[in-house]
Amino acid sequence: MQIRVDDLSGEKVRQLIMDHLKNMELHSPPESRHALSVDGLRGPKITFWSAWEEEELLGCGALKELDRNHGEIKSMKTATAHLRKGVSKTILQHIIMVAQDRGYRRLSLETGSMDAFMPARKLYESQGFQYCPPFSDYKKDPNSLFMTKEI
Repeated sequence: MQIRVDDLSGEKVRQLIMDHLKNMELHSPPESRHALSVDGLRGPKITFWSAWEEEELLGCGALKELDRNHGEIKSMKTATAHLRKGVSKTILQHIIMVAQDRGYRRLSLETGSMDAFMPARKLYESQGFQYCPPFSDYKKDPNSLFMTKEI
């Protein structure tokens, strides 16, 4: 698997992000959706990665700098054909390593509280993330759970 910084210009990557957003529509009310659009992922404080095997897109993930010590994981998504193959775990471990290299002391994330998000929560738990109160600009929301990890 090759993980590379991506400018979100490729059709496969844009489609994966659109699939991610559609999935959020199925499971989260509008006021509880915090997934970023393609344009949002191009923000100046965000690094976006895609994971590939040759020409096959496996998944993606992003890291948003909240401040010089704190990063937020965004847009973790595995392509449907590659679920349960360790793609998200590999991307997450890559993001954690980059965050450590940048000198961040903490990584945090927001995810859904519904059953559909259980696999994601289990992944984050397996990598040492713990539940926490809302961080940054997030507000308490029954449809959201917040997790953090000191690195």
